[in-house]
This record gives sequence, C-alpha cells and structure tokens, in this order.
Amino acid sequence: MKKRNLGKGGPELTVVGFGAWAIGGPWLYGWGAVNDEESAGAIRKALDLGINWIDTAAVYGLGHSEEVVGKALAGVRGGVFLATKCGMVWDSRRNVKIHLGPESIRKEIESSLRRLKTDYIDLYQFHWPDPETPVEESWQVMTELKKEGKVRYIGVCNFDVPLLKRCSVIAPVQSLQPPYNLVTREVESEILPYCYQEGIGVVAYSPMMSGLLTGKFDANRLAEDDWRRREKKFHEPLLSKELSLVDKLRPIAAKYGKSVGNLAIAWVNMNPAITSSIVGARNDRQVEENVRSDFNIDESDMRMIEQLYKETLG
Repeated sequence: MKKRNLGKGGPELTVVGFGAWAIGGPWLYGWGAVNDEESAGAIRKALDLGINWIDTAAVYGLGHSEEVVGKALAGVRGGVFLATKCGMVWDSRRNVKIHLGPESIRKEIESSLRRLKTDYIDLYQFHWPDPETPVEESWQVMTELKKEGKVRYIGVCNFDVPLLKRCSVIAPVQSLQPPYNLVTREVESEILPYCYQEGIGVVAYSPMMSGLLTGKFDANRLAEDDWRRREKKFHEPLLSKELSLVDKLRPIAAKYGKSVGNLAIAWVNMNPAITSSIVGARNDRQVEENVRSDFNIDESDMRMIEQLYKETLG
C-alpha cells in the first residue's frame, strides 16, 4: 500500500488507516452493538494486510475503543503508528461535553495511555475546538506532553484556518483531521489549500460518509441506537439525492473492478493535500474490502465524478 508523509518531517502513513470509532460500541454517537473479538481480529487483519496506523479516541465508547485497540496491539505496538484524541470528556451519567482545559488534557492522556497499554502515543489530537478555553492554553499543554515524551506528534481535528494559525504561533501543527468525502466538501475552499501550503498533514475521516457512500447503505438496517438515525444527511430529502449519486458512480467504480466505497476512498486520496483516509471496520471482511481502495483514478473519471456531483447535489 502506498505511503505518504504526515506533514513536514512526519512519519509515513499508509493511505488507508484503520478507524476505531465504530468498535467502541454503544454511546451517544455509537453504531450499535459490537463483538470485541471481531473488532480485535479486524485490527490484526488490517495490520496483516499492510495498514500501518490506527486512529481512535478516548470518547469512542467512553474508553472502550481504546481498550480494544490496546488489547489487539499486544506484542505488536512498536510497529504501529497509534493516534488518539482528547477533549471530549464524560461523567458518571455518560454525559459528554467538549473540554480542553490544561488539567483535563493531562488527566485524559494518562487514562488513554493506561487503556491503550502503552507509554507513548504517536499522534495526540484535539477532538473538537473548545470555545470555553483559549486554544493557546490547550496547545501549550500539548507541546509539553511532546517534550515529556508522552506523545511524538501533536495535531487537531475539526479546526478552521484561524484556529490552526493560533496554534502555529506556539508550535507547528503536525496534522489536521477533518471530515471529507464526495458529499462533505466544505474543507476544499480554504482549509485543504492552507494545509497543503503550510505542510500540515491531513487525515480525512468519514471518506465513505459514515457508510452512505459504500453502495450498500440501507437506513432500515441501522441499529435503534445508531447515531446516524438522528442526522439530517441520512434522511429525506437529502438521502435520495445522495443515494442517486452513489448509483451514478457504480459504472465508474466497475471500470476499475472496485466498489463504490473503494472509489469514494480513492477519490479523497486523489487530493494532493490528503495524507491518508481513516476507514472504519468491525470485522475482517470489511477490512479486506477497505484495503482495495489504494488506486489512482484517471483524470477523465475525476472530471466525470465532479460533473455527476454537480448535477446531483451541486
């Protein structure tokens, strides 16, 4: 699998990374019930097939995703680039809030290190901006954690350009993790060009739009507690348009002997600002499908995809 550097002086990551959001199990933004043995097996299968990095977060399953990842990496931790996130905390009643206070960040990293069964994290990221805490105070703590050797690289998720600039005054931002796919394209106008210009690595999440662009999406099959049941983009009137785009993409995907999901991931990775796409999986079969996404799309087909997007959703 191809690899790209994560920003200036950063490590080489495979262009598909293993996303561990769904394997966290039930919580406010869960995807329904999971089988931990299948989840751990999926992680090991991903590594066997060449994926060299995993992205998780403390809040996924309220700590459970990190625990599963930690167990799955027993004995192989040194060969895996491990990314996790802080800034979404929960209380005893499972209520979640965004908080990037300095003391909270330090408390969170110790908990993550314990759950992940490691003494360092390769990439530590802010999960979401915290409007209640000056980002300079939060970012200063991240630089301290790096100096202490608890993290190797520091990055952010869901930040805009002004926030990236404020962080960069204190210390370089190694990477940004934004949502990016064929439908969710807000980052194209300003954020991706800025990251490309400044040498900030970009790892895109939801490249298949949380399953909608797989070519297999069926809203009726979602678990009762699946977070997607509450999201507008998974309901009418948008849903029909989005699924219409999926159908129009099938002939292009077939040309490469790929699924629409493979095409969607490859499309994201065609953007020169993108380092890698984070793709979730809950079992071996899904992993085997995801790794088929490492291919280039012809320029003529990229133009056709753009035309279909504009006709359907533009």
